[in-house]
Amino acid sequence: MSRYRGPRVRISRRLGDLPGLTRKKSKKTSPAGEHGQQSHKPSEYSLRLNEKQKLRFNYGISEKQLLKNIKLAKKVQGSTGIILLQILEMRLDNTIFRLGLAPTIPAARQLVNHKHIIINNQNISICSYQCQPGDIITVKQKSSSKTLINTYLNFPGLANIPSHLELNKETMIAKVNGIVERDWVALQLNELLVVEYYSRK
Repeated sequence: MSRYRGPRVRISRRLGDLPGLTRKKSKKTSPAGEHGQQSHKPSEYSLRLNEKQKLRFNYGISEKQLLKNIKLAKKVQGSTGIILLQILEMRLDNTIFRLGLAPTIPAARQLVNHKHIIINNQNISICSYQCQPGDIITVKQKSSSKTLINTYLNFPGLANIPSHLELNKETMIAKVNGIVERDWVALQLNELLVVEYYSRK
Protein backbone atom coordinates (compact mmCIF):
# COMPACT_ATOMS: atom_id res chain seq x y z
CA MET A 1 0.00 0.00 0.00
CA SER A 2 1.51 3.33 -1.07
CA ARG A 3 1.72 6.55 0.93
CA TYR A 4 -1.63 8.25 1.58
CA ARG A 5 -2.22 11.39 -0.50
CA GLY A 6 -5.94 11.97 0.07
CA PRO A 7 -7.90 14.33 2.38
CA ARG A 8 -6.05 14.64 5.70
CA VAL A 9 -8.79 16.13 7.90
CA ARG A 10 -11.02 13.17 7.07
CA ILE A 11 -8.38 10.82 8.49
CA SER A 12 -7.91 12.90 11.65
CA ARG A 13 -11.70 12.87 12.18
CA ARG A 14 -11.68 9.07 12.01
CA LEU A 15 -8.55 8.38 14.08
CA GLY A 16 -8.26 11.42 16.35
CA ASP A 17 -5.57 14.11 16.57
CA LEU A 18 -2.59 13.34 14.29
CA PRO A 19 -0.11 16.24 14.76
CA GLY A 20 2.31 14.90 12.15
CA LEU A 21 -0.31 14.61 9.40
CA THR A 22 -2.11 17.97 9.53
CA ARG A 23 -2.57 21.09 11.66
CA LYS A 24 -6.12 21.63 10.44
CA LYS A 25 -8.97 20.85 12.84
CA SER A 26 -12.47 19.83 11.79
CA LYS A 27 -15.46 21.36 13.56
CA LYS A 28 -17.19 17.99 13.28
CA THR A 29 -16.36 15.45 15.96
CA SER A 30 -17.77 12.25 14.46
CA PRO A 31 -15.98 10.25 11.72
CA ALA A 32 -16.81 11.04 8.08
CA GLY A 33 -19.59 9.18 6.25
CA GLU A 34 -23.01 7.87 7.26
CA HIS A 35 -21.53 5.07 9.38
CA GLY A 36 -19.55 7.60 11.39
CA GLN A 37 -22.77 8.87 12.94
CA GLN A 38 -23.69 5.45 14.36
CA SER A 39 -22.59 4.78 17.92
CA HIS A 40 -21.55 1.18 18.47
CA LYS A 41 -18.91 -0.50 20.57
CA PRO A 42 -15.83 -1.16 18.42
CA SER A 43 -14.46 -4.71 18.31
CA GLU A 44 -11.03 -5.59 19.69
CA TYR A 45 -9.74 -5.99 16.14
CA SER A 46 -11.10 -2.53 15.25
CA LEU A 47 -9.28 -0.95 18.22
CA ARG A 48 -5.97 -2.60 17.26
CA LEU A 49 -6.42 -1.62 13.60
CA ASN A 50 -7.12 2.02 14.51
CA GLU A 51 -3.97 2.26 16.65
CA LYS A 52 -1.91 0.79 13.80
CA GLN A 53 -3.48 3.24 11.32
CA LYS A 54 -2.66 6.16 13.65
CA LEU A 55 1.03 5.25 13.40
CA ARG A 56 0.88 4.84 9.62
CA PHE A 57 -0.88 8.11 8.87
CA ASN A 58 0.88 10.24 11.49
CA TYR A 59 4.40 9.24 10.40
CA GLY A 60 3.45 8.96 6.70
CA ILE A 61 4.79 5.46 6.19
CA SER A 62 3.52 2.55 4.14
CA GLU A 63 2.29 -0.77 5.51
CA LYS A 64 5.49 -2.41 4.27
CA GLN A 65 7.68 0.12 6.09
CA LEU A 66 5.72 -0.26 9.33
CA LEU A 67 5.99 -4.06 9.17
CA LYS A 68 9.74 -3.76 8.58
CA ASN A 69 10.08 -1.47 11.63
CA ILE A 70 8.02 -3.88 13.78
CA LYS A 71 10.38 -6.75 12.86
CA LEU A 72 13.36 -4.52 13.68
CA ALA A 73 11.87 -3.53 17.06
CA LYS A 74 11.27 -7.19 17.99
CA LYS A 75 14.98 -7.95 17.56
CA VAL A 76 15.98 -5.29 20.11
CA GLN A 77 15.86 -6.09 23.81
CA GLY A 78 13.12 -4.20 25.65
CA SER A 79 9.47 -3.27 25.12
CA THR A 80 8.69 -3.76 21.40
CA GLY A 81 6.05 -1.01 21.41
CA ILE A 82 8.33 1.65 22.90
CA ILE A 83 11.26 0.67 20.66
CA LEU A 84 8.95 0.90 17.61
CA LEU A 85 7.92 4.43 18.64
CA GLN A 86 11.59 5.37 19.14
CA ILE A 87 12.49 4.08 15.66
CA LEU A 88 9.68 6.15 14.10
CA GLU A 89 10.43 9.25 16.21
CA MET A 90 14.14 9.18 15.28
CA ARG A 91 13.39 9.22 11.53
CA LEU A 92 14.88 12.31 9.87
CA ASP A 93 11.54 13.67 8.59
CA ASN A 94 9.97 13.38 12.06
CA THR A 95 13.04 14.94 13.73
CA ILE A 96 12.79 17.97 11.41
CA PHE A 97 9.08 18.26 12.32
CA ARG A 98 9.76 17.97 16.08
CA LEU A 99 12.43 20.69 15.87
CA GLY A 100 9.78 23.04 14.46
CA LEU A 101 11.59 23.39 11.12
CA ALA A 102 8.41 22.19 9.36
CA PRO A 103 4.70 22.43 10.30
CA THR A 104 3.92 18.77 9.47
CA ILE A 105 5.81 15.58 8.62
CA PRO A 106 4.86 15.76 4.89
CA ALA A 107 6.34 19.31 4.83
CA ALA A 108 9.48 18.01 6.58
CA ARG A 109 9.72 15.20 4.01
CA GLN A 110 9.65 17.78 1.23
CA LEU A 111 12.51 19.72 2.87
CA VAL A 112 14.59 16.53 3.04
CA ASN A 113 13.75 15.43 -0.54
CA HIS A 114 14.67 18.87 -1.92
CA LYS A 115 18.03 18.72 -0.10
CA HIS A 116 17.50 21.72 2.20
CA ILE A 117 18.86 19.70 5.17
CA ILE A 118 22.47 18.75 5.93
CA ILE A 119 23.49 16.17 8.54
CA ASN A 120 27.07 16.01 9.81
CA ASN A 121 28.18 18.08 6.76
CA GLN A 122 26.55 15.60 4.35
CA ASN A 123 23.52 16.15 2.13
CA ILE A 124 20.90 13.59 3.15
CA SER A 125 17.76 13.22 1.02
CA ILE A 126 16.45 10.00 2.62
CA CYS A 127 13.47 10.66 4.91
CA SER A 128 13.78 7.34 6.74
CA TYR A 129 17.39 8.11 7.80
CA GLN A 130 17.72 7.18 11.49
CA CYS A 131 19.09 10.11 13.49
CA GLN A 132 21.67 9.11 16.10
CA PRO A 133 22.77 10.87 19.32
CA GLY A 134 25.47 13.39 18.40
CA ASP A 135 24.10 14.14 14.91
CA ILE A 136 24.33 17.82 13.89
CA ILE A 137 21.46 18.99 11.67
CA THR A 138 21.95 22.22 9.72
CA VAL A 139 19.94 24.10 7.11
CA LYS A 140 21.60 24.65 3.72
CA GLN A 141 23.16 28.11 3.43
CA LYS A 142 21.05 28.95 0.35
CA SER A 143 18.81 31.97 0.95
CA SER A 144 15.74 30.11 -0.36
CA SER A 145 16.25 27.32 2.20
CA LYS A 146 16.63 29.78 5.08
CA THR A 147 13.63 31.90 4.00
CA LEU A 148 11.38 28.86 3.76
CA ILE A 149 12.43 27.43 7.13
CA ASN A 150 12.22 30.86 8.83
CA THR A 151 8.57 30.99 7.72
CA TYR A 152 7.98 27.53 9.20
CA LEU A 153 9.75 28.46 12.47
CA ASN A 154 7.25 31.27 13.05
CA PHE A 155 4.37 28.76 12.95
CA PRO A 156 5.66 25.46 14.42
CA GLY A 157 3.43 22.37 14.35
CA LEU A 158 4.01 21.61 18.05
CA ALA A 159 4.73 24.07 20.86
CA ASN A 160 7.62 22.30 22.60
CA ILE A 161 10.86 20.79 21.32
CA PRO A 162 11.49 17.35 22.93
CA SER A 163 14.24 17.03 25.56
CA HIS A 164 16.49 14.89 23.30
CA LEU A 165 16.74 17.69 20.70
CA GLU A 166 18.13 21.23 20.81
CA LEU A 167 17.89 24.01 18.23
CA ASN A 168 19.62 27.36 17.80
CA LYS A 169 17.08 29.37 15.81
CA GLU A 170 19.56 32.10 14.84
CA THR A 171 22.16 29.80 13.29
CA MET A 172 19.56 27.14 12.34
CA ILE A 173 21.79 24.42 13.78
CA ALA A 174 20.21 21.56 15.71
CA LYS A 175 21.69 18.68 17.66
CA VAL A 176 20.38 15.24 18.60
CA ASN A 177 21.37 14.67 22.23
CA GLY A 178 19.87 11.24 22.79
CA ILE A 179 17.01 8.83 22.07
CA VAL A 180 13.47 10.15 22.52
CA GLU A 181 11.65 9.17 25.73
CA ARG A 182 8.12 7.73 25.62
CA ASP A 183 6.68 10.77 27.47
CA TRP A 184 7.79 13.08 24.62
CA VAL A 185 5.95 11.18 21.85
CA ALA A 186 3.28 13.66 20.71
CA LEU A 187 0.90 11.04 19.30
CA GLN A 188 -1.78 9.73 21.68
CA LEU A 189 -1.92 5.96 21.21
CA ASN A 190 -1.53 2.57 22.87
CA GLU A 191 1.52 1.03 21.18
CA LEU A 192 0.82 -2.40 22.76
CA LEU A 193 -2.29 -2.73 20.58
CA VAL A 194 -0.12 -2.18 17.48
CA VAL A 195 2.24 -4.99 18.56
CA GLU A 196 -0.81 -7.21 19.25
CA TYR A 197 -2.21 -6.42 15.80
CA TYR A 198 0.93 -7.76 14.09
CA SER A 199 1.45 -10.69 16.47
CA ARG A 200 -2.04 -12.03 15.58
CA LYS A 201 -1.47 -11.84 11.81
